[in-house]
Amino acid sequence: MAKKKQKQQRQAAPKQNDDKVSLGDFLNKDIVAKLKETQKELKEVEQRKAEAELEKQKEERRLREKNKSFEELLNESNLKWNEYK
Repeated sequence: MAKKKQKQQRQAAPKQNDDKVSLGDFLNKDIVAKLKETQKELKEVEQRKAEAELEKQKEERRLREKNKSFEELLNESNLKWNEYK
């Protein structure tokens, strides 16, 4: 039984060749260049979106801070006003 299992495992194991064919070998060089350029543009667009979102969050935080009432500012203060009486 053990010999049969070993034989089956050897047959089932794929043979590896040093000459592997990649997708780039099948595609035209112009198409590969276009795809790489498109990938680069998409990364730049994604980066710009992330930066715009960060700027938007900063602006919202600044406006929220700007529009706080005196009571909110006083409550957020970590000074102990009783010490200065």
